[in-house]
Amino acid sequence: MSRIDAHHHVWRPASAPPSATDHGPRRRVHAWLDAPGMYPLRRDFTLEDLAPAAGAAGVDRTVLVQVLPDVDETVEFLALAAAGDTVAGVVGWADLTADGLTGTLDALRAAPGGDRLVGLRHLVQNESDPGWLNRPDVRRGLRTLARAGLTFDLLVLPHQLPAAISAVRELPELTFVLDHLAKPPIATGELRPWATLIRELAALPQVFCKLSGMVTEAEWHNWNVTALRPYAEVVLDAFGPRRVMFGSDWPVCLLAAAYGEVVDAAEELTAGLTAAERSQVFAGTAERAYRLVERDVSGRAGDKGPWGVVR
Repeated sequence: MSRIDAHHHVWRPASAPPSATDHGPRRRVHAWLDAPGMYPLRRDFTLEDLAPAAGAAGVDRTVLVQVLPDVDETVEFLALAAAGDTVAGVVGWADLTADGLTGTLDALRAAPGGDRLVGLRHLVQNESDPGWLNRPDVRRGLRTLARAGLTFDLLVLPHQLPAAISAVRELPELTFVLDHLAKPPIATGELRPWATLIRELAALPQVFCKLSGMVTEAEWHNWNVTALRPYAEVVLDAFGPRRVMFGSDWPVCLLAAAYGEVVDAAEELTAGLTAAERSQVFAGTAERAYRLVERDVSGRAGDKGPWGVVR
């Protein structure tokens, strides 16, 4: 079965030592990596680093997601996508509140790899205003995205879900993708009010949800699938498999689990679904939500297949 990892990142921090293959996106300041416990992530993470683990898990296409609020990072991510067939889509960043958003989107689509731009994301979780998504300038930007045929990834925390629900309700023309289940408190085992809000959000048909980011919301060094299951069951029941997609959240997931462990957990959490439903979670949903273009990555004799591996 073809598999899509619908959520991963790459980065090259300015503070990291040069790597053996010092190429790719230019080095940038990642202030968030200075937070306690982030030390394992303070190094380069590239597509070449992801390739062995993703390939072993049967992943042949991915969606590369923005890390920083920097449009130049998006330009470089699009160029990475254009260089191969593995990155099928890029969720980038642009200032939703800017008057020139339409021009920025046009420029991104005209850049190398611009056909892989599938949506934008803003780090709403970092906004101090819980109603940030209700601001008139933000709503204007979201309408611009809808007219451009792009999606919006919702990176929110549970207390920001009411504003997300309001935004989705008032923008039926825009496709939304909820990242990381809205980061529920898995470590403490609390389900409410998160579960109630998730069901309210899922009642709006243009929202999809990523089965991602769970291991880092659990106890990093003491998690198990049993702890994750109640949260996965809520989203699978509320959204249905046709609106849930797998994402690894690599390399952030490495704080708690190896790539293969994240895939194994997702497989166990979806084991009760039919084969057709699992194919939606691991590929079909991402294809439809992001309108991913199917590309031949199978490879022929002597050709390069997924991840540049010679077949």
